[in-house]
Amino acid sequence: MPSNLPDVVLWSIPAFVLLTVVEMVSCRFRPDEDAEGYAVKDSVTSVTMGLGSLVFDLLWKLPIVAVYTAVYALTPLRVPVVWWTVPLMLLAQDFFYYWSHRGHHVVRILWACHVVHHSSRKFNLTTALRQPWTSLTVWPFYVPLIACGVHPAALAFCSSANLVYQFWVHTERIDRLPRAFEYVLNTPSHHRVHHASQGGYLDRNFGGILIVWDRLFGSFVAETERPVYGLTKNIATYNPLRVATHEYAAIARDVRAARGWRERVGHVVRGPGWQPVRAVSAPLAAETDAGRPGGRPAL
Repeated sequence: MPSNLPDVVLWSIPAFVLLTVVEMVSCRFRPDEDAEGYAVKDSVTSVTMGLGSLVFDLLWKLPIVAVYTAVYALTPLRVPVVWWTVPLMLLAQDFFYYWSHRGHHVVRILWACHVVHHSSRKFNLTTALRQPWTSLTVWPFYVPLIACGVHPAALAFCSSANLVYQFWVHTERIDRLPRAFEYVLNTPSHHRVHHASQGGYLDRNFGGILIVWDRLFGSFVAETERPVYGLTKNIATYNPLRVATHEYAAIARDVRAARGWRERVGHVVRGPGWQPVRAVSAPLAAETDAGRPGGRPAL
């Protein structure tokens, strides 16, 4: 087992705190009238969600590590953890992160997990801490890496590095970086688009560290108009439990009201805005779909 890989998240906590304080002070003494800034209740909710995610992630790790360990034991392949393989593993993890992230936007049961991160109408460094408590839906996307011989501990290191990188892109205090960086990397400008709730910004810019995946797979949109953050139908609560579970509750309501198994399955695995089109109420169904209750338009 690789024992020389640092705990990236743990070592980054002091930087998280320092950068958040700097951003708060910057917003206080050099306010931007076009920026959302900070709100106490919103930031407290984001931090609470982040702390809760640490607790729940420990629980989810038990079955996930068991599955990964079994897959790793079965594959004859082995990727050594040396200086030249670590960048390749980071690149591969970022590639699979892109597809995991995209999947969590277009499959409703996965969106129910990820919607937590998009539920804030603010966009600041505490928003990065607003993490889900049900991240058990993420692990299947990385099974191919384990099957290719990447040790589960090496995958955990790469995933942590990806998460830490994304902390700094949750800010309105940085406009745009030089063009070369904007072309290759996920930047605050690109990620503001990802958190926006309007029109052509919806379900775009899924990259973690690199934005090139979005350019390659047709999901990239550049920031032009000012983003409006949050959901297409925002939740009026700061209660962490409701923030963590509101979309699961909405799915349960839709499944109970569904007519037949086809509709029940659709409410779970189709896009977050999907509604069954019935011949007697097609205009109403189309209107409901456009509103995307509790979510975003499907691609």
